[in-house]
Amino acid sequence: MTSSLIAIVGATGTGKSEFALDLAESISSGGRAVEIVNADAMQLYRGMDIGTAKLSESERRGIPHRMLDVLDVTDEASAARYQAEARAEIERIQGAGGVALLVGGSGLYVSSVIHDFRFPGTDAGIRARLERELDELGPGLLHARLRKIDAQTAASVDSANGRRIVRALEVIELTGEPKAARLPDEPVPWHPHRIVHLRSDRATLVERLDRRVERMWTDGLVDEVAGLVPLGLEQGVTARKAIGYAQALAELQGRMSRADAVAETQQLTRVYARRQVSWFKRYPDQVVVDATDASERASALGREAALAAVD
Repeated sequence: MTSSLIAIVGATGTGKSEFALDLAESISSGGRAVEIVNADAMQLYRGMDIGTAKLSESERRGIPHRMLDVLDVTDEASAARYQAEARAEIERIQGAGGVALLVGGSGLYVSSVIHDFRFPGTDAGIRARLERELDELGPGLLHARLRKIDAQTAASVDSANGRRIVRALEVIELTGEPKAARLPDEPVPWHPHRIVHLRSDRATLVERLDRRVERMWTDGLVDEVAGLVPLGLEQGVTARKAIGYAQALAELQGRMSRADAVAETQQLTRVYARRQVSWFKRYPDQVVVDATDASERASALGREAALAAVD
């Protein structure tokens, strides 16, 4: 199987960035060019660094990174737009004989690239009406409506994620097909690829995530958010709702204490990580790697580098 496209996926906090850098260096040492393509939706935003664990330029070890810092905080993130731009980067890399490492934990974004998925269109009128209902009724009632129409799609959408709920309802109304709002049960590959799924046992991961959130505040997340407010963060459709950023903004505005902001971010991060695990474990033909097992990790790195070298 070709290895000029390797997706490195897993829940937040499982060490995907470090694994990708180690693999990139190993592939590069064999004489083949390699670039990393970001698949974390929040790392698309300029200035959102601490809360997304975005690698600084100095931490990237000279490996080119694409699809980072491509949106302003006032821009609305779009999986359809991301799909087109990320695929263009991957085809450019492959066209030059290189290897593309698609790295991130945003399941829909990863799937939009590696699977032959076509996004349905949009309707401004339907979208506006549903967004008004979201403002008036809240995400809980809209999620209940989605669950009645399509329980499988509802199960894959966070009941607090109003934007995703509205989009799912819009697609269903546009197409008249509930299943149109979700990825196919048996996805067809876009291009040949390999998937490396980094996993960690739940207890270890939860502890790591809790400490990570604490470091976000210690490292200056609230100051980062304060610097983004003049750039329009409070008006951002997607950015202002990001886990950690919404809570830091609430603290900054005096609507939440620091302790409550940290605790809520930890709780939401744990829920998000659980959803990520559920999303990625359904991928067929993936290589599962225990992120906490050094020997298993090293073996996976060696295997993937060797496959890439002979592609």
